[in-house]
Amino acid sequence: MSKKLVKKGKPWFRFMKKLMRSRYKEPRFIFLGEEFKDGSLILSNHEGTDSPMSLEMYLDKPFRLWGTHEMNSGLVKMYKYQTRVYYHEKKHWNLFLARLFCLLASPLTNLFYKGLNLISSYRDGRFMKTMKESLSAVQEGNSIVVFPEDSTNGYLPELEGFFAGFAVFAEYCLKKGVDIPIVVSYFKKQERIYIFDKPINYSTLLKECGDRENVIQRLLKRCNELGKLNVDEIENKIEK
Repeated sequence: MSKKLVKKGKPWFRFMKKLMRSRYKEPRFIFLGEEFKDGSLILSNHEGTDSPMSLEMYLDKPFRLWGTHEMNSGLVKMYKYQTRVYYHEKKHWNLFLARLFCLLASPLTNLFYKGLNLISSYRDGRFMKTMKESLSAVQEGNSIVVFPEDSTNGYLPELEGFFAGFAVFAEYCLKKGVDIPIVVSYFKKQERIYIFDKPINYSTLLKECGDRENVIQRLLKRCNELGKLNVDEIENKIEK
C-alpha cells in the first residue's frame, strides 16, 4: 500500500487529524487476499473510536463511514447520545461523569464529525436515505465502511451479533445492478494490526448461504475468527 495518505477534507480537518496522531498510532494493515477494490463494503469491529479513527487517519483508500445519525445531527443530539449511550451504556462510565466530560468533549467531537463526511444511519424509514446516499458514494468510487456489531453489552473482543443494515444495503445494491464486494475486517487494538479478509461478492454469499440471515451469521463468525488469529497465523496465511 502507498505510504501517501488520501487527503480528505478541508485543511482545518487535516490539521486536527495530525494533532490526534499521538492518540491514534498508525496500525499495520494486513490483507489476507487481494486488497479490496474501491466501491467495496467493509465490515469491521468497532473498538470504541479506535477502529474508525485508525481507518480515517491512515487507510490510503477513498471511503465513507456509516455513523449513527445522533452523532451527525448537531451538537445537542450528539451530546445526549454521547453521554447516555456511548459513554454510559457502552463504555460503562458513571452517568454524571459522562455528562461532565461531554460538556467539553462534545463540542470538539461535533467539529471533528463535520469533517468526517459521515453517512448517517437510521433505524426507521429514513434508512432508505442511507442506502441511496451510500449507493451514490459507491458509484463515485468510494468504499462504504460499516461497524455492524451489536454493542448492547459494550465493545467486546468477541462480537455477539451483527445488525442487518449492511445486508439490506447489499441487497439494495444488487437490485440496482451493483454486486458489491464484501470485506470482513478486524482491528486488533493491542497489536495495532488491522486485518482484512478476502473480498467476496454479495451474490456469491447469497448463493452459498441461502438467505440474508445465514449471510449475516457467516460474516459475524468470520469477523470473530479474524480477531482470534495471532501474528504468526496471520503471517502464515499471507505467505500461503
